[in-house]
Amino acid sequence: MDWGTELWDQYDVIEKHTQSGLDLVEKYVKFVKERTEIEQNYAKQLRNLTKKYSPKRGSKEEQECRFSNHQSFLDILNEMNDYAGQRELIAENMMMNICIELTKYLQELKLERKTHLSDCKKAQQSLESTYKQLDNSKKRFEREWREAEKATQYAEKTDQDIEREWRRSHFVAKQQAHMRTHIAEECKNDYAAQLQRYNKEQNQFYFTDMPLMFNKLQDMDERRVGKLAQTYILFADTEKHVMPIIGKCLEGITRAGTNVNEKNDSLVLIEQHKSGFERPGDLEFEDYSQGINRASSDSSLGTPKGPLDLLGKNKSKPFWLFSKKSKPSSSPLTPYSTPPAPSPTNGPPSPKFGRDPLSYCLKEINKTVKPRISSFRTLRRTPAATEDFGHLPPEQRRKRLQQKIDDMSKELQKELDQSEALGKMKDVYEKNPQMGDPTSLAPQINQTTLNIERLRGDLNKYESWLAGAGGRGESLRYSTHSLNNNTGNSVYSPDGAHSDESTPDASQAIYAEFDDDFEEEELSAPIGQCTALYNFPGSSEGTIAMQEGEILAVVEEDKGDGWTRVRRDNGDEGYIPTSYANITLNK
Repeated sequence: MDWGTELWDQYDVIEKHTQSGLDLVEKYVKFVKERTEIEQNYAKQLRNLTKKYSPKRGSKEEQECRFSNHQSFLDILNEMNDYAGQRELIAENMMMNICIELTKYLQELKLERKTHLSDCKKAQQSLESTYKQLDNSKKRFEREWREAEKATQYAEKTDQDIEREWRRSHFVAKQQAHMRTHIAEECKNDYAAQLQRYNKEQNQFYFTDMPLMFNKLQDMDERRVGKLAQTYILFADTEKHVMPIIGKCLEGITRAGTNVNEKNDSLVLIEQHKSGFERPGDLEFEDYSQGINRASSDSSLGTPKGPLDLLGKNKSKPFWLFSKKSKPSSSPLTPYSTPPAPSPTNGPPSPKFGRDPLSYCLKEINKTVKPRISSFRTLRRTPAATEDFGHLPPEQRRKRLQQKIDDMSKELQKELDQSEALGKMKDVYEKNPQMGDPTSLAPQINQTTLNIERLRGDLNKYESWLAGAGGRGESLRYSTHSLNNNTGNSVYSPDGAHSDESTPDASQAIYAEFDDDFEEEELSAPIGQCTALYNFPGSSEGTIAMQEGEILAVVEEDKGDGWTRVRRDNGDEGYIPTSYANITLNK
């Protein structure tokens, strides 16, 4: 069944139906455009959201990314950013494959429909023109035939008149009637020809031309419906194609949640902020009522009892526990007082107090006790950064120095490789002058040589600082500066050895209250072995990665901080969590 046969007389219906179909295509294009705008706005808002919550470069949040929960949040932001990209891809594909294609196709359909309707109107106008000619010939035939009848009747009437003068009129009327009859016959023949022509054109119009036009419009409309159906499917397929990638983004978000390791975060915090200090010991009782002699307290913090209450203004002043400003001065005493001579703890006071024993006692109490005043508030204060990282705690200082040495070693290796390459290039130029001038490489060679010398000097400097800071994992104990009867300052090293240095080297000093002499770290022999119980990524600075079941040599046991130092057969060393391995020490 087709429109040309079944709807041959429904031209207006077909015209309205095809126009309605084109309007639907245009409406669908607008719908998809608005959908793409929604997708683009959604993607833009997602990107702005991820940008808003992403840490800025060099910010505190970026430094906290070593924690798994912070890193997982960054992974979620990255996945959301990729998700926004997929929404943008959906909008772009819909715009390209649906909106633009349908818009072009719609213009072609409008032009085709206009052509078909124009052909229908032309055929209709041609048929109407033929009908007008038929109607004119018919009216002329009717008019001429009536005139011929009148002429014939008049001729018959004059034929009955016997008078002579009427006979002449009869002859004229008869000729007139004969002429009118002839004209009426010609009009009749013309009318018959026009009628035959019209019937032929009408038959051509209704059985050939119009059915052909209607069938073309039907084919156009069916193609439009098919194209629209394809775009309906494409509307869904466009989103289906990116669903696997969107699924991967969502899987990445789930994986980020499963990657959070609260225990490892705690270990990372310890590794990042562990100072290496030992806890302060108990203060010893100092009996000032029996004399000046006092027993020095090693590794002591806090506020002494008794005579400290007499310090008034000194007690109220803030004290920088890890600042060199708090280091007791080694300058000689005032002329009004001299150091006390050694005496037993409960013995009588020495006669060498000078003029004012009370003044001397107060000054000595001030100088001895002031460096030991501490609080958590002063512990949080950060001194100015120095080149040798002396402002950091011992453990962190060693890590930063080692990192600096590693970076400088890499840079030195690059300079050495460049120097070797320049030397080879110079040899080639000397052997083949046509390839280049050897003297043109002199500035680069000189600059590379200067860089190598500078890096080696800096490397030696940082290595000396690292050696002075002690081996990694070595525990440090700070000592208070106590004033004996004969000396101004006394420094006690971690191993208990006494040091008489009053002014340590600034490049190797970590804190004013700590000893600056450390034993140089040497390659120690294994003290046991361990078997990894779990996988450990070793992503933190100073750690080493290990796989479950891997056997490693133990070179330093856990000192109570939860970390054990191990070594592989290839010489790689690092720290692992003690709880992640089964450790067996040599007897």
